[in-house]
Amino acid sequence: MKALFAWLISLFTWPSIEPEPARQLAWGNKVSAAFREKVFIICAALGIDPDYLMACIAFETGGTFNPAERNRAGSGATGLIQFMPKTAVALGTTTSALAAMSALEQLDWVLKYFQPYAGRLKTLSDVYMAILWPKAIGKPENYVLWEKGTSPTTYRQNAGLDMDGDHDIEKQEAAAKVQAMLVKGRLPQNLWIEQP
Repeated sequence: MKALFAWLISLFTWPSIEPEPARQLAWGNKVSAAFREKVFIICAALGIDPDYLMACIAFETGGTFNPAERNRAGSGATGLIQFMPKTAVALGTTTSALAAMSALEQLDWVLKYFQPYAGRLKTLSDVYMAILWPKAIGKPENYVLWEKGTSPTTYRQNAGLDMDGDHDIEKQEAAAKVQAMLVKGRLPQNLWIEQP
């Protein structure tokens, strides 16, 4: 009898339907609608929080989102995630070709670059490590990337990331500036919120 009563009540009760939360994207106000949509698609395919990818792109391009952005230190790195020349060739392109692409076109190469790390990038620092030093993906935040004494050249090239000046660069230190870009990207003037 209880089962029959419950069934009868269910016939006259509407299921609770929660509205989908509006999509948001850090730095989304600085890019086109097509760029935003492509970032959502790429991040869904890779299992990455879209805000994390946008913070990395913002950091790597100095907030310009310019696909032709060149590394100011002279490494030859170019584009949305600062593709190194050898990396570009390994992907089947060149930094010159990448620089000539639109931001939307270059996102296809960003996806191609990140595909080997799909499903493994759960934190902002891991997304950034995929760009900077893939060996550190999944390592603890205090993992040392480079020490001045054992990796002097690499340390010197990245010395600006040694936040505490102790002559080693830890994963968390390397990602600190990207974290700051994430925070900045979520400020009202930069945060895109989908309108119903």
